[in-house]
Amino acid sequence: MSGTSILNGEISIKQQIISASTGALATSLMVTPMDVVKIRLQSQVHPIAKGECFYYSNGLMDHLCVNCAVPKKEVPCEWFNRPGHFNGTIDAFIKITRNEGIRSLWSGLSPTIVSAIPATVLYYTLYDNLLVNSVNRFGEKFYIPLLVGVFSRTAAVTIVSPLEMIRTKMQSEQISYYQIGKALKSMIKSDGYSSLFRGLAPTIMRDIPFSAIYWTSFEALKKRFLEHFGQKKTTFGISFTCGAISGTIAAVVTQPFDLVKTQRQITLGEVGNGIQTFRVNETSTMNVIRKLVETRGYRAIFAGLTPRVVKVAPACATMIATYDYLKNFFHKRNLKKEVL
Repeated sequence: MSGTSILNGEISIKQQIISASTGALATSLMVTPMDVVKIRLQSQVHPIAKGECFYYSNGLMDHLCVNCAVPKKEVPCEWFNRPGHFNGTIDAFIKITRNEGIRSLWSGLSPTIVSAIPATVLYYTLYDNLLVNSVNRFGEKFYIPLLVGVFSRTAAVTIVSPLEMIRTKMQSEQISYYQIGKALKSMIKSDGYSSLFRGLAPTIMRDIPFSAIYWTSFEALKKRFLEHFGQKKTTFGISFTCGAISGTIAAVVTQPFDLVKTQRQITLGEVGNGIQTFRVNETSTMNVIRKLVETRGYRAIFAGLTPRVVKVAPACATMIATYDYLKNFFHKRNLKKEVL
């Protein structure tokens, strides 16, 4: 198992934090361009409101944005002025790079890292330690990774939810901290501090099955791979392959909930502007899905699936492979120190 490939006592919490932080940094640098493209593609499937702002999330990490349905003189929104429509993932990459510059693909990277690192550190270290303790107490039961993964992910997304709101806003549009602060103050004044956790319910609804599917699949696949290749400890290649396969399966299954989270968090910045005709945050998750199907068809709930899978698979693979690799590195280093 991820936590049992190295005995927990052999590496310190500090070393686990370094491993998770490095993995989060590498993953953020690699997947941010796909995050930006996915936001832009999903924003085209917006059947509910034509307001000022919108949001996106993915399972490992999340991204608020200005919608050009309002006059340009009121809201500067260079991100959506051109081009007006994307015909797919490749088309979005080409048009964004050509019209907005290649740096736009890494828009919001700083706040992404700021929120991704603490969330990932909390998620992976909590999962690792709980997994080891649970296995030591109950044995290697198939449901243990499922339960531990669900608990760890729920705790992580709840704690960092407000940070994700800010990061998403910056990633979708080149917007100042002052503008973000103004939107947040308006939202808190209108809906209270609970609005800082807008989208948390669909996030948890998406991340619970994502984590359950991902960790259950990952641990099962890794056990098979280790047996097949006669390995006692996981290698970078095994972790990478198992992470990619498990991430793909989890991403496909949870795609509808990812899209609902995007639609729900779109409303940041729309408070009191009189533009919105349908308050997505006032409806249930299933009602949002039904609304999407009624207005756009069943294909709408899988909008952005291709870039999500293309991104989530290598993201999951990079994160877990880097994490396990560094844990192995620290394990060997600690053993050498003990010998000396």
